[in-house]
Amino acid sequence: MSSSDEANRLGGRLKRYAAVGTNVGGVAARLAGAKLFGATRDHGKEAEHLRIALGGLKGPLMKVAQLLASIPDALPPEYTAELMQLQANAPAMGWPFVRRRMAAELGADWQSKFASFERNAAAAASLGQVHRATSLDGKKLACKLQYPEMQSAVEADLQQLKLIFAIHRRMDPVIDTSQIVEEIGARLREELDYEREASHIRLYAHMLDTIPSIVVPEIFAENSTSRLLTMSWLEGRPLLDFKDSSLEARNSIAENMFKAWWLPFCRFGVIHGDPHLGNYTVRTNKSGDPQGINLLDYGCIRIFPAAFVGGVVDLYHGLRTDNRELIVHAYETWGFRNLDNELIDILNIWANFIYGPLLEDRVRAIADGINPTEYGRKQAFSVHQALKKKGPVTLPREFVFMDRAAIGLGGVFLHLRAELNFYRLFNEALEGFSCEALLEKQRDALGKAGITCHV
Repeated sequence: MSSSDEANRLGGRLKRYAAVGTNVGGVAARLAGAKLFGATRDHGKEAEHLRIALGGLKGPLMKVAQLLASIPDALPPEYTAELMQLQANAPAMGWPFVRRRMAAELGADWQSKFASFERNAAAAASLGQVHRATSLDGKKLACKLQYPEMQSAVEADLQQLKLIFAIHRRMDPVIDTSQIVEEIGARLREELDYEREASHIRLYAHMLDTIPSIVVPEIFAENSTSRLLTMSWLEGRPLLDFKDSSLEARNSIAENMFKAWWLPFCRFGVIHGDPHLGNYTVRTNKSGDPQGINLLDYGCIRIFPAAFVGGVVDLYHGLRTDNRELIVHAYETWGFRNLDNELIDILNIWANFIYGPLLEDRVRAIADGINPTEYGRKQAFSVHQALKKKGPVTLPREFVFMDRAAIGLGGVFLHLRAELNFYRLFNEALEGFSCEALLEKQRDALGKAGITCHV
């Protein structure tokens, strides 16, 4: 990196620190003042101030705010409601800017490497935007181009994330959120590395190679860099286009979604940590009927130690057979400490919610009469209230995206109003499970994808 680049990056980071720090710091000062002078606190007003403070900022902090809103009980419900109003889509970069960014990644002659490249973005999000293009041999492409100064923005915003959680801990110290901050930081930094995301795509292509109804894009490495990811364009329709289709069609989509998430986890210890509706599209036949799904985004992938997956399986069997000893063993495997019967019962409230649909050998909906946006909130509130007498409890960092993904996936099933035998689907995914077998498969899959990961 040249000295001028370094200076520009430092300048960008300092500007970001100043903007975010002023906004969030102002909220922190108001909260501290209210506490100091014994004023009656208004959670709704506090949350509104925070949302307004964040609302003028684009980039990673927006992504973090929405992520926090999707993790039940990470923040008070008033904060969650306000953060959910933040818009994910950032304004797209204009053509002169895109042209300069593409030249920086592929060289001044970059346009000669494509038969066509659309000037207007097909989609824009918090960290980058996607352009349609065509390869020299006529293949449809998706070019994911990262916004500039994202590394500086991420580091600045993560510092402010610590402040947001510090505010929460001072006001409501039931759950120690320190591990949540560490986990979000690690995953967000990984999302900036498009070469790593390309490796994630290769990993999923390997893990799902026996399921033709789940399609993973092809990577075009010659037109990709650490900040530009060029892949095949996958044609499909938005998942919610099918929410009023026949039950058979909705179940078909839901079953593929279940397999796309649980098979990699149960057999390779890998999850997609962001099961957002926009990260999937539905493939259709000429009649418009679902024929499978496309997996579109691979920035937020979590690779787990085999022992953690073993804990998930032990807890499942412990709940299914009412084996308290096995349940406790699972919690201890995950790193929970100072377990007593009261804390175990509290943790089991959440465990029974997550595992509930997997425990019954029958066709059922994921939940009955629950609004998708409220999925898991009631159980999270019950746990929070119970922990007020026991806390603070430190959540293992692996839970951040595990819980987020489980809630997100359940929300997809609710939107689709799917009715499946989740028990049988889960047990098919678990067939032949052992930590030793998973570790062997995981090492093989990561090696083929070119991923170095110490789990």
